[in-house]
Amino acid sequence: MVDLGRRQLVRLGVVGPVAISLTRCTSDGRSGVLEPTVPRPEFFLPAEEEPHAATWMCFPGRRTVWGQYLEEAQESIATIALTVAEFEPVRMLVRPRDRAIAADLVGSDVELIEAPVDDLWARDTLPLFLVSDDGELSAARVEFNGWGGKQTHQGDATLAGVVADAAGVSLVETGLVGEGGGLETDGDGTLLAARSSWVNDNRNPGWSEDEIAEVLTSALGADRLLWVDGVAGEDITDGHIDTLARFANPQTIVHEYTSYTEPGETWYDLAQATAEELAAFRTLGGQPYDFVALTQPATNRQPNNADFLASYVNYYVCNGALIMSAFGDEAADRRAQEQLGELYPDREVVAINVDGVSAGGGGIHCATQQEPAV
Repeated sequence: MVDLGRRQLVRLGVVGPVAISLTRCTSDGRSGVLEPTVPRPEFFLPAEEEPHAATWMCFPGRRTVWGQYLEEAQESIATIALTVAEFEPVRMLVRPRDRAIAADLVGSDVELIEAPVDDLWARDTLPLFLVSDDGELSAARVEFNGWGGKQTHQGDATLAGVVADAAGVSLVETGLVGEGGGLETDGDGTLLAARSSWVNDNRNPGWSEDEIAEVLTSALGADRLLWVDGVAGEDITDGHIDTLARFANPQTIVHEYTSYTEPGETWYDLAQATAEELAAFRTLGGQPYDFVALTQPATNRQPNNADFLASYVNYYVCNGALIMSAFGDEAADRRAQEQLGELYPDREVVAINVDGVSAGGGGIHCATQQEPAV
């Protein structure tokens, strides 16, 4: 059961109206009105560490997306699914033509559901599950457009509806374009996001950051959204927050630290700039946040792959466990595992090799989406 006692639900009464009408400029310069439907104010997006009913995932099958690395990506997805399945149910979407391959890899430990899957990034394509103070479940959708039109997504754009139907919950449209990996929540009123992946003409042309923040906080039952700059154009996501910084709890932020690159290099400068931005933030109670820096490994098993994501920040919290990537730098892997164990002392920290997913520029968090227990 989600622990609603920690969340001061009375604050939700001032989050905003049931529906929002925002005037904006459309891409052709004309003025228009967008009226997204949002959940009733008592719905909110719980923290990832709250109990789950299940984890949702997607099985990749498109050779046009993964090329020669498809089989490795499939094996890594199976590794993640089977690891999570030791702690909670896993439901995986799979194209009908790929069902036999997926079944051979995951056996009977994972439930397979047929759907028009394009790629494996469940965090970005599936809905954000919301809960209410009376134990009702709902789901919010931010429209997926292939990270700003960078990749085929005709099937993935429909998956939020598929999951909502399968879970038996209503699907609420926010009216925004974006991805779940572009958002973090502490479950206690605060969202965290990077401007680069939301205030971007490839997702939401004509929208200001204030308008986007108003819709997201209202739709997800939060009080505020904290912005960091992020970086656009350097990766397919335009700098998703879940590779930069995460909430461990309402008082603690985990963030990325890059030690093997040099000042002037994009990822070094981004890590430094993000850390400085985070340091200026305060909790809802007005206190400075506590920070834990997870240092990227100095080496990994695919040093020549520029897309390879070697981020310990992209971990996933499930029932009784935290699942993290291990990259082959034994000292760095061990240190990150110890740090995460200290942050989540009531959970088993499991480190696994999922290089097939990391090779595509994502991680374990990118490949999973939680359904809260209610």
